[in-house]
Amino acid sequence: MQSLDYQVVQRAIEWLSNGRTIWFCTVLSTFGSSPREPGSLMVATSEGNHVGSLSGGCVEEDFLERLAAGDYELPTVIVRYGAPGDSPENSRIRLPCGGLLEVLVERMVADPANLSHLEQVREALCGEKELARRVSLTDGSSWLEETERNGPRVIREEGAETVRIRVGPIARLILAGYSTVADACARFALSLGYQVVLCDPRDEITRDLELPEGVEFIPQLPSLYIGSEGACTQSTAVVAVTHDPRIDDLAMMAAVRTPASYIGVMGSMRTSQARAERLRRTGGLSEAEIERIHMPIGLNLGSKTPAEIALAIVADMVRVRRGRSPVDL
Repeated sequence: MQSLDYQVVQRAIEWLSNGRTIWFCTVLSTFGSSPREPGSLMVATSEGNHVGSLSGGCVEEDFLERLAAGDYELPTVIVRYGAPGDSPENSRIRLPCGGLLEVLVERMVADPANLSHLEQVREALCGEKELARRVSLTDGSSWLEETERNGPRVIREEGAETVRIRVGPIARLILAGYSTVADACARFALSLGYQVVLCDPRDEITRDLELPEGVEFIPQLPSLYIGSEGACTQSTAVVAVTHDPRIDDLAMMAAVRTPASYIGVMGSMRTSQARAERLRRTGGLSEAEIERIHMPIGLNLGSKTPAEIALAIVADMVRVRRGRSPVDL
């Protein structure tokens, strides 16, 4: 499965390669009711072709109408939806519940510099390092730079003439072993745009599996895959929910030696304490490595069913990816 960000960037590259001018749009900030988060992407041409989205439909329609009318000819412009006034910067569209939406619009002509930049963005989405796009609000120039591991997708300092937009690797979920909870985790993660990989060598468990479309199945011991080169990046979550120590413990031992940003294993508090002791004694894990493991896994929602447990797990993955502390919830 390809994330929506990847699809937007790929189509932008194709249009530039064919000599077409594009308008590359990024949601900078939202307030109140808004269906897309900061960092969301859309690309469009003056003919009305577009990939991605900024909102639920009304914003895109207004933007494309104005684009066809000849607006947005500057290298960059920040368009505000829901703000008062009537100008290219303040759209007439009013969002529900008094919402506000700011969108960075970059006009990119089909030249080698713009094509090279977006190809680098595509590589970053498929790579292993968190990077950020730095975009000048004065002349439209843009470049990539290294950034911190987690945090907000968009950083715009008051009065600054540039904006920073995170373009790190596509979020990935590695499920160490199959279970009904793993199946539900896969479905939630796919709906959030994650790449999902399920590893399980147990033929008696996986022989007749009907996995959701988009899940990559690898009939291999999860710990071997997790420890392989390039399997885990800073945007990877490793989740073990089989209740089989032969699967779960080995997966945790491999995961803590990778840059994965979320590592978790299912079990009660008592089970988790016993597992921590095993990992110290037989796995040789340090206290710092054990601290990286979320066990018990997931938010404490009082979950009972497989779907509820999966919801708690994936919600916790999102919390960590967005740089939120549990006390903020």
